[in-house]
Amino acid sequence: MTAALLITTLVLFSCIVGSRLSHKIGIPALFIFMVLGMLFGSDGFLKIPFDNYAFAQDICSVALIFIMFYGGFGTRWSEAKPVAVPALALSSLGVVLTAAVTGLFCVYVCGMEFWEGMLVGCVLSSTDAASVFSILRSKKLSLKDHTASLLELESGSNDPFAYMLMVLVLSIKGGKASAGALGLEVLAQIGFGLAVGAIVAVVAVYVLRHMAFSAMGLHTIYVFTVALFAYAAAAQLGGNGYLSVYVAGIIMGNSRLPHQKVLVGFFDAFTGLMQMLLFFLLGLLAFPSRMVPVLLPSLAIAVFLTVVARPLAVGLILLPLRRSIPQFLLVSWAGLRGAASIVFAIMALVTGDGTQSDIVHIVFCVVLFSIVLPLSKAILAVMVLYYGVGVWNGWFWASAILRDREMYPLQLVLREILLQNSTSNMTGGTSVGDVESVAATVKYATIMVATVPILCIYPFLQKYFAAGVMVGAVKE
Repeated sequence: MTAALLITTLVLFSCIVGSRLSHKIGIPALFIFMVLGMLFGSDGFLKIPFDNYAFAQDICSVALIFIMFYGGFGTRWSEAKPVAVPALALSSLGVVLTAAVTGLFCVYVCGMEFWEGMLVGCVLSSTDAASVFSILRSKKLSLKDHTASLLELESGSNDPFAYMLMVLVLSIKGGKASAGALGLEVLAQIGFGLAVGAIVAVVAVYVLRHMAFSAMGLHTIYVFTVALFAYAAAAQLGGNGYLSVYVAGIIMGNSRLPHQKVLVGFFDAFTGLMQMLLFFLLGLLAFPSRMVPVLLPSLAIAVFLTVVARPLAVGLILLPLRRSIPQFLLVSWAGLRGAASIVFAIMALVTGDGTQSDIVHIVFCVVLFSIVLPLSKAILAVMVLYYGVGVWNGWFWASAILRDREMYPLQLVLREILLQNSTSNMTGGTSVGDVESVAATVKYATIMVATVPILCIYPFLQKYFAAGVMVGAVKE
């Protein structure tokens, strides 16, 4: 007992220090919590043995309840209302498109079985509410066109849709339901989730306004209980518990409640504790030694998800709704994956049957890459620019290997024009002065052809290129 308490306090203290450190070095605190869990785990320094997926599923599900509730509680409907349509479209149709495209990539590129690939796509289709809420509210970003509200509303509402997709794929994979039954299940998930969340929230608001609690602080316990009841009641009726909790949070957060500042302070601290617990437990559950075999396919999935699947889904939805290009770009690149995806993967592993792929560690690696890749923009910009310039200017190997002039790359042709004055075919029948003038003009044009493409690309990478160069230039 004493040893367990000592380890618990050590973990909490490490997470608090890590959270403080994250603000200084610019790394998301949630990423540090996961890394701490890996360091404390079986493959880490303290060698804490933990591989109970069923227990982790239960704990993480409870933590997600309060994260979702507080996410809805902190959403200002007056700010979210103008972007409600695109946000809900992204959280429903966008999740389906992302899941389908990513699943097909897993099947035809990564070589997974069809329904396992689609399962991975469903698990990774939603953005992580915990990560988005944490970053937007801690950084206090001032984004145009209600983009922050769009991201919050999307991330809070797309987890339930991803969960429903996962349940449907598991049912189809196991041959447990017909098409009609699956359709009814979807309607029940959405209908009961919305109805239960709204009813529970309205009743809870009425009780808070008209009932005097005997002791200060009981109203916080009451709201705590309401969040749990909203999830349990919806799930018991066959609805989506996470959707119910999120709806209840939105309604209660946008109502005038007594002691609202106390409630915000309580749930802010408690949700922070749940995030620490959730991400640390997920890190504790991961085995770095088991991640090595799935690193390459996970990296491929993460890059495809970031560069192709997410922007494609966002573009097909936002651009027809006449949203701005900057908002489209920001929403496309802000699709963080996190705890929800890993929790859904654990659920799929626990409830599914015959899963051959190590879906938990694949999803875990994808989540890590989705966090690390945006943090590495400066380094990647330097590498891409240097490599791109080298390839663009490369002519030596082409001149040494190729013998067919029709296969010459552009740089080799331009080199011949510059160094060998091979412009005679352009100046037939002209005087000597005209030939020299044409030759000089062609050379100048050649220099521009070789330079302009790099000049067009560089302004978009300038900020990251400068930062990346400075990282390599700093000396102790």
